[in-house]
Amino acid sequence: MAFGAKRQGAVLCPGCGKLVGVNDRECLSCGRRNPGMFGFASILRFDTDSVLKILLAANIGLFLLALVLSVGAIEMRGILGFLSPDGRVLYRLGAAGGIPVFAVGKWYAVLSAGWLHGGLLHIFFNMYWLWNLFPLVGELFGTSRALVIFQVSAATGFLLSSFMGASAIAIPFLGGAPGITVGASASLCGLLGALLYYGRRTSSDFARTIWRYVIFIAIFGAFVPGIDNAAHLGGFLGGYLVASRFGVFSPERGKHGLWALVLLAASALSILLSVVGGSIG
Repeated sequence: MAFGAKRQGAVLCPGCGKLVGVNDRECLSCGRRNPGMFGFASILRFDTDSVLKILLAANIGLFLLALVLSVGAIEMRGILGFLSPDGRVLYRLGAAGGIPVFAVGKWYAVLSAGWLHGGLLHIFFNMYWLWNLFPLVGELFGTSRALVIFQVSAATGFLLSSFMGASAIAIPFLGGAPGITVGASASLCGLLGALLYYGRRTSSDFARTIWRYVIFIAIFGAFVPGIDNAAHLGGFLGGYLVASRFGVFSPERGKHGLWALVLLAASALSILLSVVGGSIG
């Protein structure tokens, strides 16, 4: 990820993807004014490895912070509950669910919940799949668009989970979270949704491989207690729909980097708002 303005040379126009001078007043290909964005256009083009490291560091860092804040109340129940932060701490940091989102009105929690985790095993498996899935989606769609898919999928996943948890709608295995829910798995399911869209447009063999992962996650969620299947479904649908809007063969634009930065800022702000907004209990 690049930082600082580029004062000379060429960059890619955010409008059409063609090379333009950083100080050009207008793109000769598409007519966009100030296509070099006064030298800041290069900031909007991300490096996949750097973004992946930032995502991993943010998730792990927030998990460690939750553990520190939970000293004296850390859960140690069995393998699934080993090193689980206190639920009140997770709520304070931005957990989603029926209570935070609908009862309390913390709508922004759908952006923050995907950065939090409920246990050591929880974050270990999510970070493992993030390490494997994000570079692939970044290679196929572009890093900034992969980052947009990752964040939008969290919002759609936790919105569906919170809605199902707060509503009286009874659907087997899709009850959502009436209390609180956290985890990057909604975003990861969104990455799978994007990969499925890509496979359906390009390769039936690739699509069948992704379908096997999707079916495995669905079966796993149906038989393992505590899995937020509604968040998984909402994230998967969100990732598929965003990928379909981007398309498979359209080039990555500078505006996609801007969207990614805006969503990252919104996620950080949602955590801040949750922290300063008070706690429960």
